[in-house]
Amino acid sequence: MGSETITLGGGCFWCTEAVFDRVQGVTDVESGYANGHVAHPTYEQVCDGTTGHAEVVRLTFDPAVIGLAEILEIFFATHDPTTPNRQGNDVGTQYRSGIYTSTPAQQEQAEAMVRQMSQDRLFGAPIVTEVEPLAQYWPAEAYHQDYFLQHPNQGYCAFVVGPKVEKFRKTFARHLKPD
Repeated sequence: MGSETITLGGGCFWCTEAVFDRVQGVTDVESGYANGHVAHPTYEQVCDGTTGHAEVVRLTFDPAVIGLAEILEIFFATHDPTTPNRQGNDVGTQYRSGIYTSTPAQQEQAEAMVRQMSQDRLFGAPIVTEVEPLAQYWPAEAYHQDYFLQHPNQGYCAFVVGPKVEKFRKTFARHLKPD
């Protein structure tokens, strides 16, 4: 069956990357910028909020090991899909919740999942996650790649990224890559 790729925006890409780096069946995670209107944006431009891009991670995964439904379940459990343009203290359109699909089947599955979770009122507030085809993607600068792995004691990593990774470890132990 091969591999699939999907792009997810769950706030700061350092957090999302650190979680999905640990998921069994995910073969590659790359931080980047998606669905804006500026070619080759820089981190500074994206943070200014004028490019329209979301901070995202592009995941490549083996659907024989982990399915899209399980990836989306992890995604929704490790960020707040109810706050528009915000994750915790990170505020701006670049921190919006988004699922950027690579195929019509992914689009259909993601939309159905959001609909079902909304009907079930799983989060106590409306889900604002946008589900759109991936229009464009630009890799983030090299220093953003594997940021948590390289800087686990940096302030943001220790107090924001670390707890998200720990929540993932406890909640989704069955999906952890072997050490």
